[in-house]
This record gives sequence, structure tokens and C-alpha cells, in this order.
Amino acid sequence: MRERTIIVDGFSKTYAMTGWRLGFVAAPAEVAEQLTQALSNSVSCVPPFIQLAGAEAISASQRQSKAMTAAFRERRDLFVSGLNDIPGISCLSPRGAFYVFPNIAALPLTDREFAGYLLDQVGVATLPGSAFGIHGDRHMRMCFANSPRNLKRALERIASAVEALTA
Repeated sequence: MRERTIIVDGFSKTYAMTGWRLGFVAAPAEVAEQLTQALSNSVSCVPPFIQLAGAEAISASQRQSKAMTAAFRERRDLFVSGLNDIPGISCLSPRGAFYVFPNIAALPLTDREFAGYLLDQVGVATLPGSAFGIHGDRHMRMCFANSPRNLKRALERIASAVEALTA
């Protein structure tokens, strides 16, 4: 598989380097050479301090990134479980992001209306799934990159908003 495998990854999530736009590709030499030619003018010139931070991130102990990954896994599980406990909302568990994309098709509002309703009525900020394309219709984009305490508060607020909406 080695000669047929291409790995594209970044430092944003694993090393909390969001916004720095640092990543890498591991690929067979001939593919890497072609990628270099195609991408050199659009993704080159990463500032040296970011390159040094990336080198330190991958060469240092991975203890902190593993602890952060475990914490986000716990937050994800808490949030997904809580959303699935709310009648009218169903949510699959994401495998690699700190966002969920719950389905709200059973609720009487569109995703855009529901996003506004949550913000106006209970102070929970979300994005309508339709903002991400036609397949996001009747879904919401919600972030669980927050403390478990705040996630529980958000779930309580969402549950009470849904209850009031469907009563």
C-alpha cells in the first residue's frame, strides 16, 4: 500500500495551530514531485516561525496533543449524546472534527430559521447546514470546542428551545 498511499494532514487541530495554515503531504516521490510543481506558488512561503513551530510540534512529546485529543473526544461524546436525547434532533458522531452536523428534519423550522431561533431565544450560536451546500439542508453546524460545563448549558438551552417550539 505504501506506493499507493497519499497522506494529507495539517497541524491545526492536533497541535492547536489553527489559522497558521501549516500542513504536509506524504506520498511516493513521483506524486510528491508533481504536487510540488502544482502547488508551489499557492501554498509556499510559510513564515519561518510557523515552520519552526511545526517542527517542534512533531519532534516534541506528543503527550499534550494526545491529552487534547482525549478531551475533545469526551466533549464530542457528551455533545452528540445530548443532542440525540433531544426529540426531533438526530446526530451522528464525527470522527475527526470539533463540529457536529445534527439533522433537524423532524422540527417545524428550516435550518436557517432554527439557527435564528436558537440565537434569539436562548443565546446559542449555530450555523444552518444549508450554508454548506444543498446537502446540508435541514442540518445544523454546531461546534463542541468549549468546556463540558458550557456544552451542557448549551444542550439544556437547545432542549428547552425545542420543547417550546414543539409544544
